[in-house]
Amino acid sequence: MITIYHNPLWSKSRKSVEILKERVEKYQIIEYLKEGITIDELISIGKKLNLPPKDFIRKNDAIYKSENIDSFINNDGKVFNAIVNHPKLIERPIVIKNNRAIISRPPELLYEFLL
Repeated sequence: MITIYHNPLWSKSRKSVEILKERVEKYQIIEYLKEGITIDELISIGKKLNLPPKDFIRKNDAIYKSENIDSFINNDGKVFNAIVNHPKLIERPIVIKNNRAIISRPPELLYEFLL
């Protein structure tokens, strides 16, 4: 099963869904801004991306600056909590296939990932 953490307001996310529609029969869309995201999900995503949370958080977002996340960016637990409290901070879209994941920016990265 393929899963996409999707924000329909962003063009990169919408384009990623278009590519999934072209290439994949079944996939799951998680609109994480509506549904929220848990620490367990974030830990799993991090393992599949092979990245610590500091590498899949949006550092240019106003919330990142207002919450002073840079002061604890190397503390995974605190970064996970910040993302749970402000899901907009997660880099998106994230596509998961089996035990691997990718931040599909640009969305065209999905073509090779889905092979």
